[in-house]
Amino acid sequence: MRQRDRHSQLGLLPRMEARPRKDGTFTYRYHPFDGKPINLGQDKGEAIRRVLDLTNRASDEGQFSRLWRLYQDRPEFKRLAESTKEQYRDNWKELEKVFARGIVAATKPKDIARYLRVHRASAPVVANREVALLSNLFNLAVELGDVDRNPCKEVRRNPEESRDRLVEKKEFDPFVAWALQQGPSAVVLVSMAQFAALTGNRRAEFLKLHWPQVDEEVVRLQRAKQRGKKSKRELVSVSAALQAVLDRMKALEGYSPMGAVFRAPRTGNAYSDRGFKTMWSRLMQKALDAKVIAERFTFHDLRGHYTTYFKLTFGELPELHADPKTTAGVYERSREVHRRSL
Repeated sequence: MRQRDRHSQLGLLPRMEARPRKDGTFTYRYHPFDGKPINLGQDKGEAIRRVLDLTNRASDEGQFSRLWRLYQDRPEFKRLAESTKEQYRDNWKELEKVFARGIVAATKPKDIARYLRVHRASAPVVANREVALLSNLFNLAVELGDVDRNPCKEVRRNPEESRDRLVEKKEFDPFVAWALQQGPSAVVLVSMAQFAALTGNRRAEFLKLHWPQVDEEVVRLQRAKQRGKKSKRELVSVSAALQAVLDRMKALEGYSPMGAVFRAPRTGNAYSDRGFKTMWSRLMQKALDAKVIAERFTFHDLRGHYTTYFKLTFGELPELHADPKTTAGVYERSREVHRRSL
């Protein structure tokens, strides 16, 4: 079977043919091993589905569900941090509602735009992250020869604004005092929140922190989102306030000098990322219901808390990020600027 046009054949299954029409469109047909060609119409996606039905091929052939399955076995996915992998899995749960059985070769930029603006209109920023994963799947499709371009690159993302929630001491300190009275699980969670507020570390950097990484002078952590030669180790000095948090964790039942610093009361092990998110969300809702706080905050906001109060205390920004401009633009959230007059 002669291929009339390379572009028109992209993404077609074996023995499928795209026939050009005078108006610039195509009709599709399938050539069985024995018998006459079968006309499939002008809809590429529907034509591929009909061939799958005719040949009893695997149900995800040519579909996004297959790309997702293959992508998880790729070296670039396996190199990602576990927290990033988990985030991608959460992104896929939303994407698969729309794209799982979609035909990759038949997907156009307008379909991506509709997902961003209509289907996920209630969560525009999260939708951007989901489409970033979809773009990765399209890149894989290009490598496999299923398509010759990535339509996600032709669609403008939803506008985003940097989060500016500042968790002030006057609201954080009462929250800590209240949470310490809410039971063992809340004690561990709020101690983790204090650790983030006192050190500025990402949750992923200390969620699995173990006592051999801690001594009387420093806490040894590996900076997240850096790999290979760019990887940087952090030695965070232990202040009196941080020592109080660590002493509280040692005093909890199940302490082991080789064990996890922040351990779940029921298991004695470090929280999983998913388990932590669930418990933290419950604690936040409970604090809102009790009117202890007026607005939710995230652990990322506590990184902003640390940066802002560090600058107020020491007159300079901490070294938090590979790019100092990111620290200044994203994490420094002062409401006031102090300057000297002449």
